Amino acid sequence: MIQSTTLNPTQMHLLKLFSFNNSEEYALEIKNVLTQHFQAALDAEADRLWDAGILNQARLDALRHEDFHKRHL
Repeated sequence: MIQSTTLNPTQMHLLKLFSFNNSEEYALEIKNVLTQHFQAALDAEADRLWDAGILNQARLDALRHEDFHKRHL
């Protein structure tokens, strides 16, 4: 049985973007833009957690040894 998947609005928008220019250079440019965007969001959240006292060096050291793959089993 074939299962259909509904694309969310973000996926649809990205498909439309890629339909105009399918070069490898364009794909890398989009990848870099998205990477920079999500890195900035991650940095902002890490700063917020640090400022709130939720994240500190001891917690970062503990996270370094955490196996996050086990959590999803």
